[in-house]
Amino acid sequence: MGSPLHSEDTGPGDAGRAAELELVRRAGAGDTRAFATLVDAHRDRAWAVCVRITGHQYDAEDALQDALTAAWRHLPTFRGDARFGTWLHRIAANAALKLVSRRRDTPVDEAPEVADSGSDFAPGIADRDALDAALALLPPDFRAALVLREYADMSYAEIADAQGVNIQTVKSRLNRARRAVATLLQDR
Repeated sequence: MGSPLHSEDTGPGDAGRAAELELVRRAGAGDTRAFATLVDAHRDRAWAVCVRITGHQYDAEDALQDALTAAWRHLPTFRGDARFGTWLHRIAANAALKLVSRRRDTPVDEAPEVADSGSDFAPGIADRDALDAALALLPPDFRAALVLREYADMSYAEIADAQGVNIQTVKSRLNRARRAVATLLQDR
């Protein structure tokens, strides 16, 4: 029997959404068990976002810890406009981006020069190691945009908000990141 918080079990206005909002309310009032329940339902995706943005397990652990601490601290400000998971993934992405920016060697607006292969990024690709290696070669902001879109299912507007850029910049970063990843995977 699945948790009532998993996104495939819930939609806006149904019992799962109401259960999530009740847990958020309780957690915002200091109930650590309610917060643990919320986090348990979304930890794996938040972890995937962090590890794919940072490219390193230890950095992802640090980013996820920072994200969970920030989520707990800011939970009373959660308005419920978005799902809790979306909110947590934004916080996780921002924590991972912050960590990467402290270690950044690559200028933000540069991407690897690659030929347009004409093929699209394939999120269901079987070789996860090859995909992770290709993602690691992208500049951090391009990698983050792609991870947020493909793994966290964020909209362009949500990604723009998370990265502090406009939607056209998000679209450009996604296009360039997809082409780069496709070329890198093709070269393997």
